[in-house]
Amino acid sequence: MRSWALITGGSVRLGREIGLAFARAGWNVACHYNHSETQASALCAELRALGVDALAVQGDLENEASCQSIFNTTVAITGTALQCVVNNASLFVPDEGADFDEAQALAQIKVNLMAPMRFGKWMAALHADGAKEAISAESATAATETPALASTKHHAKPSVIHVLDQKVFNLNPDYFSYTLSKLALERAVSLQAQSLAPTLRVNAVAPGLMYLSGPQTQDNFNRAASANLLRQPINPADVASSVAFLAGNASITGTTVRVDNGQHLVPLARDVMFVVEELFKS
Repeated sequence: MRSWALITGGSVRLGREIGLAFARAGWNVACHYNHSETQASALCAELRALGVDALAVQGDLENEASCQSIFNTTVAITGTALQCVVNNASLFVPDEGADFDEAQALAQIKVNLMAPMRFGKWMAALHADGAKEAISAESATAATETPALASTKHHAKPSVIHVLDQKVFNLNPDYFSYTLSKLALERAVSLQAQSLAPTLRVNAVAPGLMYLSGPQTQDNFNRAASANLLRQPINPADVASSVAFLAGNASITGTTVRVDNGQHLVPLARDVMFVVEELFKS
């Protein structure tokens, strides 16, 4: 039986790349979307052409009931074959500490932090009984095997994977509320890994600038995309393949992989798009 991955915000941009990476690795894909129904349907057709199954699931991530509906709709099709949830969707609204708006900040926290926490909780509940059975079975099997043979058997436990941002390792005051939500999610990687073990693994990727962002122009993006140690744009497919790797590796939990061409090691006083804009002017 093929494993399933549920990818939030899975119909466009990085979410689409992640879906393709999972399909190429032999996973079935549940593509969550909110407004991009046409893109989600097209992606599902593309994934099926790769030889896997796919379904599109609509829902709003700000609302707990809607999140529960997304999860339940997926599980109704996949059952416990749902082995990974990728929390890719996020709200990204420009603000600074001086113009902090509580309602806007809360909306970003609901999508960027609370939805991933909910999916982690529900994934742990979905697989709790299976984890107990697996531990009992492994203990019984290990008793009849040589230590060397038993130690070579590793099965990747179900996982949740969060998509962060290199900004959490390279702070600047732009996108204040968004950054707060992602900082909390970054800390949650370790906390969730500890709290949901041994049932689930919890990991994350932290990409840098990959797509036009907010008010950014194409000209600005073309310059800003290479503002990293490797002086080259980040390939979204590399980020996506890292997500699929984390989903399939049985021995990794509580870890964040920074897939950003070293962007987090280039300190900037402001977000890269604004730095580049100032350089243009000067």
